[in-house]
Amino acid sequence: MSKNLVIVESPAKAKTIEGYLGKDFTVKSSFGHVRDLPKDGLAVDVANGFRPSYEISPDKKKLVSELKSLAKSAEEVWLATDDDREGEAISWHLKEALGLRDNTKRIVFREITKNAILNAIQSPRTIDVDLVNAQQARRVLDRLVGYELSPVLWRKIKGGQSLSAGRVQSVALRLVVEREREIDAHSSKSSFKVTAQFIVDGNKVLNAELPKNFPTAGDARAFLDACIGASFTIRNLETKPAKKSPAPPFTTSTLQQEASRKLGYSVDRTMRIAQNLYEAGKISYMRTDSTSLSQEAIGKAKAEIESEFGDKYVQTRQFKTKNESAQEAHEAIRPTNFNDRNAGADRDQKRLYELIWKRAIASQMADAQLERTTVTIAIGFANGQSVSVQANLDDSPFDAPVASGKSNSAGFPKELVAQGEVIKFDGFLRVYMESKDDEDDEDAKGMLPPLRIGQDLTLGQMKATEKFTRPQPRYAEASLVKKLEEMGIGRPSTYAPTISTIINRGYVVKQDKPGQERKYVEYTLQQNQISETSGKETFGSEKAKLFPTNTGIVVNDFLVEYFPDIVDYKFTATVEKEFDEIADGKVNWQTMLGDFYVDFHKNIEDIQGSSGVSFKTGERVLGADPATGKPVSARLGKYGAYVQIGEASDEEKPRYANLRDGQLIETITLDEAMNLFALPREVGFFEDQAMTIGIGKFGPYVKHDGKYVSLTRDDDPYTISAERAIELIQQKRAESVSESLGEFEGTLVTTGKGRFGPYVKHLDKYISIPRNESLAELSLERAIELIQQKRQAEANKYIKEFAERPEIKIVNGQYGPYLAVGKRNVRIPKDVDAASLTLEDCLKLAGEGEESAGKPTAKKAGSTGKTKATAKAPTAKKTTVKKPSAKSK
Repeated sequence: MSKNLVIVESPAKAKTIEGYLGKDFTVKSSFGHVRDLPKDGLAVDVANGFRPSYEISPDKKKLVSELKSLAKSAEEVWLATDDDREGEAISWHLKEALGLRDNTKRIVFREITKNAILNAIQSPRTIDVDLVNAQQARRVLDRLVGYELSPVLWRKIKGGQSLSAGRVQSVALRLVVEREREIDAHSSKSSFKVTAQFIVDGNKVLNAELPKNFPTAGDARAFLDACIGASFTIRNLETKPAKKSPAPPFTTSTLQQEASRKLGYSVDRTMRIAQNLYEAGKISYMRTDSTSLSQEAIGKAKAEIESEFGDKYVQTRQFKTKNESAQEAHEAIRPTNFNDRNAGADRDQKRLYELIWKRAIASQMADAQLERTTVTIAIGFANGQSVSVQANLDDSPFDAPVASGKSNSAGFPKELVAQGEVIKFDGFLRVYMESKDDEDDEDAKGMLPPLRIGQDLTLGQMKATEKFTRPQPRYAEASLVKKLEEMGIGRPSTYAPTISTIINRGYVVKQDKPGQERKYVEYTLQQNQISETSGKETFGSEKAKLFPTNTGIVVNDFLVEYFPDIVDYKFTATVEKEFDEIADGKVNWQTMLGDFYVDFHKNIEDIQGSSGVSFKTGERVLGADPATGKPVSARLGKYGAYVQIGEASDEEKPRYANLRDGQLIETITLDEAMNLFALPREVGFFEDQAMTIGIGKFGPYVKHDGKYVSLTRDDDPYTISAERAIELIQQKRAESVSESLGEFEGTLVTTGKGRFGPYVKHLDKYISIPRNESLAELSLERAIELIQQKRQAEANKYIKEFAERPEIKIVNGQYGPYLAVGKRNVRIPKDVDAASLTLEDCLKLAGEGEESAGKPTAKKAGSTGKTKATAKAPTAKKTTVKKPSAKSK
């Protein structure tokens, strides 16, 4: 056994580090946290200083036992987890779980290189309890909020059994919801932008424009009328030197933003790829809010720039982080070796590494030197109103523009402006240019042709084009992270899980939105003639943006109304600052929690005890059914949002229909709601049988000859044609044809395709074929292997069965053994040997007496975490969708 045991979080990191340390060191991985708050119960002793009750994770017990044995036989134990709060907490939990001494050596490094590891070994420290307490405070606070707030949502929001709430996640959700409402409230206004093209020296083009838009078509047309026969002269040429400076090296959030813009990566994907690069020793630590580089890194970057581009491209600089809470002792994200131009095991890693390399190198390169030229073009109107001032270019609206059809130029702007930009020295632009969100190509400025003051210009054409105001775009993952960071909410390690949480909870969906067409008007002055044309443009298209769901909107509105502090931006940012103060040793973490919890818990009790608090789940009355006059309303139910015609108190039962994807309760119109009742509908006949389109438990379908065929995601049930329906039916028939592979145990083995993909069938049992295997290439031998694997899995599923009570079984679940009593699952205590339980023991765990057998449990042991409320959706029958009820499953 080695003298030294080094424990890291990641097996990939362990392998890299072990190669640097030599034979006297054994490096093992903890695979992340080994202890945490248990999933069941609060696990926080509020009365005794918010003391958390940690337990070793069930899947880590064997690992902890192995590490404990290795630690006992080692002369020295080194805890080498990541250099941040989360990493510090992992080290502390390891110390507690393994029974290590308080002065156990703790080493930290920001990159996995030989020098960094050896330097860390030479300068160990002990666990920083302040950092641990900051992480504990966050973990406990989030548990208190989630544990106490989620049940309030269940009780107060109809159909809210599966709802839950978190602290930072709720604020992120609020941002998405508020942006959606801003977009919905936006009223697009049009104005007219005037541009002109002048012909210079026979064949060169000079583009110019009016600095302000005209508010109406009449004003724009009148201005073009006044320009008929006008003269155009260069009044002024102003050339100024300018420069562009590089952006700082990446922080966590800026890496996420730029990887989204340039590479199209999600926040979570970016962090997974960066983690792989870090563990392979290619980049420095990827969770950081600092933009600074070490002097060693700056020196290496300088040497690479000199070697690759020359001395004139070098301009070393140290960036100061704007974020007050940033840890300047940490570094920005950078390559560990600037000589390494290509790194990573796959394409994703190579692309992200290249982005990191370019950004870090560019940050130490010379400014780009530019020359910007502004050309002022005087308009000499045909009626003699010549000009030399630019005053009314700076005022809006213009001075009393005349009405359409008049040619008097009084009050019109009298100058056009052209701008150009020339790069004199490219500097850092030779390597890298930062992208922007929602870039507008109209901002690009090119080179200008040779010009001189007093030069007369020939007008090629002048256009007045209708332009429309646009609302703020919806958030993408990266732009939401940027907003959270600007508001001081969240930290580098929390951005990715925050976004993932609101998506996974179904509060937000990430999707594309197709654009819409609209008409615009354009007037063109050419050869002293004005023509009017009408064009079409597509607007509002968005890609991979975050849209709130009906559930997300209802949860947000409830929290805003009854728990304003939880979703208050300033309050949440203040809490983050208090975590920072705990990490700095300035604030006691238990005191901070106490200050928060008193008001929060009182609010919880007040809401729970108030019979007057009953949230209406976003219900809206849309109008009356044109056919019956009954009220039409939209609301959120147990299985999602739906529209209802009539009231439950009516003699005739109400009719129900699910909202379609993308439809919101607060924006759906009466006409859109009535269209939802168009299903089921006949689309035609095939083989003398009607084809009916409807929506059922598993989504939209086409029904033919008593059989159902699912529509694809690209098929709209409200518009699908008969031809497409026939195509789907024929595809289904082709897929469902079974083929025989041969015999096994005297019975045929067949294959086919079903609702859940390709399968092997034997003795009336269906065995799924792995996704990476081809049905066409499946052999009998491989099919038999899959059958036997399935049998083995089923044999190991049950730890114990009871012949006298076959409905009671002890099951080997994903998260450990549990007791199955009919359709109910019962948790088996962790300190109980499941295999030794008798039938009597099982009955006691389930609750003695037959009455207990039907009682629901709070949570299914061994389940995937999905609740009954999320299991099924309303089913469409005939012309309606069945109403979600509290009793129906």
